[in-house]
Amino acid sequence: MAQSNEYVAAIDLGTTKVVTLVGKKTPNGKLQIVGLSTTESTGIKKGMIQNIEDTVKAIEKTVNEVKIETGIDFKSVYVGIAGQHIRSIKNRGYINLESDDVEISQKDIDRLINDMHRIPVEAGETILHVLPLEYFIDNESVDKPVGMVGRRLEANFHIVIGKTSSAKHIEKCVNRVGLNVNELVLEPLASGESVLTDDEREAGVALVDIGGGTTDLAIYYNGNVRHTAVIPFGGNIITQDIKDGCSILLKQADLLKEKFGCALADIAPDNKIITIPGISGREPKEISVKNLAGIIQARMEEILDFVAYEINLSGYANKLSAGVVITGGGALMKHLPQLIRFKTGFDVRIGYPVEQLSSDSLEDFNQPQLSTALGLVLLGLDKKVEVIEKKVYAQPQAQTQTRPVIERAKDEFEMDSPAERRGSNKFNALKNMFSGLFDETDTEM
Repeated sequence: MAQSNEYVAAIDLGTTKVVTLVGKKTPNGKLQIVGLSTTESTGIKKGMIQNIEDTVKAIEKTVNEVKIETGIDFKSVYVGIAGQHIRSIKNRGYINLESDDVEISQKDIDRLINDMHRIPVEAGETILHVLPLEYFIDNESVDKPVGMVGRRLEANFHIVIGKTSSAKHIEKCVNRVGLNVNELVLEPLASGESVLTDDEREAGVALVDIGGGTTDLAIYYNGNVRHTAVIPFGGNIITQDIKDGCSILLKQADLLKEKFGCALADIAPDNKIITIPGISGREPKEISVKNLAGIIQARMEEILDFVAYEINLSGYANKLSAGVVITGGGALMKHLPQLIRFKTGFDVRIGYPVEQLSSDSLEDFNQPQLSTALGLVLLGLDKKVEVIEKKVYAQPQAQTQTRPVIERAKDEFEMDSPAERRGSNKFNALKNMFSGLFDETDTEM
């Protein structure tokens, strides 16, 4: 376990936001966040870097803010990787030991794992993770082979593979801000580290991380990862559907989704109307909350069909005693757990990193949107990577403000019932004539 004076930095390169975070473990083993900064992500689509310059600027901004806030001049980071190029395979490997009476050491296991890194893959691909599933000594299954004796050590592995170019692009962007990449970590594995319990991993659970550009899946059983997948659809495609379906601006669609979005159209109220300011002085648009929910539900059901397909493909659909845990920003969609329960039949809960955070970090950082970044730091701390504590500034600059980390949408829409709307038509007409004299306000649902 990392000591209290050891810090780890991580960067989550998401489609909607870039997050840089520094944390350490408290004496009781909890994660304490000492610095965090987020900024909008404009150079990444569906988990893959599309614009090097924009991505470098976003990383540089968040890294500098965290260094100023914490006074720690870190030089290396853990970074998440995702994208539809990610795939996984199963493989079995073995090594022969020198004699029957020599104890198996960690070096023997490392040698077996290193052999898996050398298996042939497609041109342009690289092996990201080699995850042991089961070990065997002389064809007998064992949980922990270290210290045991035998002549032949075998293991089944789950191997995660990605495009070499995508990994190189990430490393290039991080290197350009003066940092080294300790390790590229598949994002659902990082998210699972922060929101899943040991009991859930043992019983069998499907982690679904719904981000802006992708929906990531990791299936655990008997404590190990059994299947991983990246689905190239996330919250952004739902926003695009709302934009197209309602003929509004993209930023308005995003605010609509966040403020009034619902994943179940049957539960949405029939008599609620959202009034959206018109574009460039045009008449305001009126959108039914129920119609909005119908757009969201249709796309969310499509994403869940892909999730269900991957769960069935894994062969563990009948072994998920702990059901499904959803995390990421998309997990906060209203009534989404009910929709998943209806579509899949699994028990569902929203994954918060509450179990991993120290008491002084709970209020600001116990958010599904941060599960990947928090998991990256936790994985780094488990590997006992020490970050040099070098003071950048004696005091953090007052004008730099990085908390709270998730900015909430500003109120821009009005919502009322049809009767209320008819009664206010005359006032609305006058207000449109003198729009410069009135401010838009919201009415709570």
